Amino acid sequence: MKRNIKITGIGSYIPKRIVDGAEIDKIIGAKNGWSEKKSGVKQRYFVTDETASYMGAEAAKKAIADAGIELHELDCIVSGSGTMEQAIPCNASLIQEQLGLQHSGIPSFDINSTCLSFLTALDMISYAMESGRFKHVLIVSSEIASVGLNWSQNESSILFGDGAVAYVFSKTTDSSHIIASRMETYSAGAHLSEIRGGGTKIHPRNYAEETKEDFLFDMDGTAIFKLSYKLLPTFIQKLFENTNLTMDDIKMIVPHQASASAMKIIRKKLGVNEERFMTTIENYGNMIAASIPMALYEAIKQGRVKRGDKVFLLGTSAGLSIGGILLEY
Repeated sequence: MKRNIKITGIGSYIPKRIVDGAEIDKIIGAKNGWSEKKSGVKQRYFVTDETASYMGAEAAKKAIADAGIELHELDCIVSGSGTMEQAIPCNASLIQEQLGLQHSGIPSFDINSTCLSFLTALDMISYAMESGRFKHVLIVSSEIASVGLNWSQNESSILFGDGAVAYVFSKTTDSSHIIASRMETYSAGAHLSEIRGGGTKIHPRNYAEETKEDFLFDMDGTAIFKLSYKLLPTFIQKLFENTNLTMDDIKMIVPHQASASAMKIIRKKLGVNEERFMTTIENYGNMIAASIPMALYEAIKQGRVKRGDKVFLLGTSAGLSIGGILLEY
């Protein structure tokens, strides 16, 4: 279903601390250059004293200013993030507080599908906007991955970075719109990427020496890639059905920045050249749900995506889920 919404404002916040490959190599005890060669990440950013809500609000302020609207004109605030600042309340409520909107009454809530959270938030909220419920919606992805990394798992710990991205979406009558969207979940891969502790199954009060790794990120990247790669062709075929579009019509593919090697294989599978495949992992790492909006943000800022261009947002997430959105910017 076509949804007439438009990106009217974008903003980002990057933590102050830059962490390069050499520092990561020291942390994991690898020889110099190993982590960059393995992950494709030259540098990423880790928080120092920043919180997720602070980063999200700073990115949001820039997006709201870019949209040319006032804070009070927002009709809804959605956090599309895979990590939580605290168990209760939701990230969006804390971002609203950071924006000084404590008494505004603006509805604020989270949509979490881990690395696909931004896409899922955009997909779901676009229907509410199309129906006339909201005119201006702020979607924020603010992620702190660094706090939960398991440094004994070299494969995953070398990939991630922190940061926040915010977008203002507005109801429109011009050509900007969502063309099609799709999400599929295959829980056969539910335990290939997880943090087992922190919820009601392994509650923080049960933290102990023997359970400490349950509270850190655990991933089987090879198994995730194999399952995703197998499912991807059929998923894309279904997404493009009834759109009258082919991959040749897409100006820019914006993938989840999972890993450099995985993206290279996916790009070749899609049959597109590097110019039409946006990558930011070299400078930011895998920013969980902020990865896709950050890559799109950079594509817009660099002029690689212009008004009227058709864009394909594509990613996978823990679950295991695959998600995609076709839009005209």
